[in-house]
Amino acid sequence: MFSGDAALQPSLAREDGAKLLGQTMGLVAITAGLFAVGAYLGRNLSSNTTWLWFIAAFVCLVSMNFASRTSEQLAVFLLFGFGVLMGLAVAPAISYYAHANPRAVWESGGATGLFIAGFGAAGYATRRDLSAYVRYFFWALVALIVFGIVLIFVEIPHGSLIYSVLGLVIFAGFTMFDFQRLRKTKDIRTAPLLAASIFLDILNVFLFFLTLFGNGRE
Repeated sequence: MFSGDAALQPSLAREDGAKLLGQTMGLVAITAGLFAVGAYLGRNLSSNTTWLWFIAAFVCLVSMNFASRTSEQLAVFLLFGFGVLMGLAVAPAISYYAHANPRAVWESGGATGLFIAGFGAAGYATRRDLSAYVRYFFWALVALIVFGIVLIFVEIPHGSLIYSVLGLVIFAGFTMFDFQRLRKTKDIRTAPLLAASIFLDILNVFLFFLTLFGNGRE
């Protein structure tokens, strides 16, 4: 009887893992679709209002962390709201590239899909514990943000290219880590938070590629 229960546990763990993977990626897909809706609705918005949508999206993200402890349905609702608000926030930038260089938008979307699929699969499959590297990813991201602020005031040759390439390297690490968390976590209630993290990876990678492809042909 004991050996039968022991054999059943890995099977149940795999079933829970598959369920979490399916639910999380389903939430990511819906959030990405709502992001596209927000970007379309905000295509004519002024870039001066961008910061308002970013603040609202940040509030949704923070609220989601608290909501996930009490109500999974509320966390999912906030996740979807986060997707729409982020679409509105970046709509002016996407609209600019869609008019100036529409090919760059499609190329960025395709490159993002391949990037996330590749590094996501690598992170999901690797046995090396990537949590030890998260601190380095975080501080590298902080340094990148500082570098981005410097670029606003100081003209650096190929600055945007350097910024985008470094960003892609950093988010390759974050993507691998988030997909590894998806494999290691068994609690289905964490699906909205995992979906938010993966969606943010996808969004940032897309914006970095958009900068690369868009500025490369100006």
